[in-house]
Amino acid sequence: MPLTAASSSAFQNNYILLRQLAGRVKENMMVVGICGSPRKGGNSEFLLNEALAVAGERGFETEKLLLSELKADYCSDCGDCSKGRPCPKEDDMKAILSALERADGIIVASPVYFGGMTAQLKAVLDRTIPLRRQNFRLKGKVGCAISVGGSRNGGQEKTLEAIQAWMHIQGMIVVGDDAHFGGIAVRPAAEDRIGRKTVVASANKLCDLIERLEKKNSCWGGD
Repeated sequence: MPLTAASSSAFQNNYILLRQLAGRVKENMMVVGICGSPRKGGNSEFLLNEALAVAGERGFETEKLLLSELKADYCSDCGDCSKGRPCPKEDDMKAILSALERADGIIVASPVYFGGMTAQLKAVLDRTIPLRRQNFRLKGKVGCAISVGGSRNGGQEKTLEAIQAWMHIQGMIVVGDDAHFGGIAVRPAAEDRIGRKTVVASANKLCDLIERLEKKNSCWGGD
């Protein structure tokens, strides 16, 4: 029986559906960005927007989490999550954790505060401990970091290292830009041409690796 255009299309659609049901391919890939600045519309958000725009142009769905608009209390090490119980703190962390779990790639941006990330961002990263304690639910996701400082050598690399340490501890795959450690800029970020290039390069590498991993995982026959 000859294969018509209609039957060929139906076969292809059914094949894709079966692969999706088998968990081997995703219809849409997601990149989630976290802006650790307590100030809305600042340099960190500007750079994060540029990184997410790269992902959007490449066909990824994107979601942005602004810590200037979200409430996340610090971790008090109560131990509930280690016993499989939900965190007793009532804030926005449940939504943040849900977004991170849905993501294929995670971009974290922070200004430099006294040589490191902001207190708001540190609180959020500490509160992701349930994802690690409960079967490493961020393991294998791709991550990159962005940092902006008040001067060219203003603690950006140390801030990146701290963010990347969190990613490594969560079992994520960390990428940088084409030359160094990630997106590094100096304020005003909109005028830092070189810094913006490192952000775009980091975002492209993140997308490249997600696509490569997805292509590998979507093939029948295993690893």
